[in-house]
Amino acid sequence: MLEFDHHRVKVVTAAPDALEVCEKEAFDLIILDYLMPLMKGDKLALALKERFPRLPILMITADAEKVESLENRPPGVDLLMGKPFQLNELREAIGGLFRKE
Repeated sequence: MLEFDHHRVKVVTAAPDALEVCEKEAFDLIILDYLMPLMKGDKLALALKERFPRLPILMITADAEKVESLENRPPGVDLLMGKPFQLNELREAIGGLFRKE
């Protein structure tokens, strides 16, 4: 979806790989899933924020309870988004994260 809008995308399949890649490359945004191999997304978000406090993090989840209110947003996560979603919803979410800055 992001490549459709001409964004450069780097995909990793496990949280430890994400941490390693983020140490080597600069990113404008991290989009992660709550359920990831070896480490859940909320723990990865916290680890990333400790290293890169200004890096926006969007976490997606199929767990509807997680997206019902901002009070349920895990520390380190700037925005929660429920699955499934449409491209326009992803665009709006990303745009909102960058308008905050």
